[in-house]
Amino acid sequence: MWDLRLYVIQRATAMLMVPLILAHLVIIFYATQTGISAEGILSRTAGSLGWAVFYGVFVVLAAVHGAIGVRTVLREWSPLRGGLLDAIMFIFAALLIGLGARAVVAVTMPGGLGT
Repeated sequence: MWDLRLYVIQRATAMLMVPLILAHLVIIFYATQTGISAEGILSRTAGSLGWAVFYGVFVVLAAVHGAIGVRTVLREWSPLRGGLLDAIMFIFAALLIGLGARAVVAVTMPGGLGT
């Protein structure tokens, strides 16, 4: 039953990420076509709650999706099973969320990470 739940969660995160990915690609295309510099982009995202929420949600969805994928690969290609497999999945998800949150703060908070 746990594997089925993870399967459904992974598919749900994929569906929820599709519009975020498309929006992200449109933004990248727009920025590169109009010649906006990295400094210009950061000046537009700094202090923006909207961008923080957008990329924060994106980070959480990607972390959950990716961690379940890593668990699936480990289950298929290694002897790991049970609690250890799940622990690796949760640790990997927490690591991705932590790194992603740091990136979101750097891009959306005024002054970033103190740089």
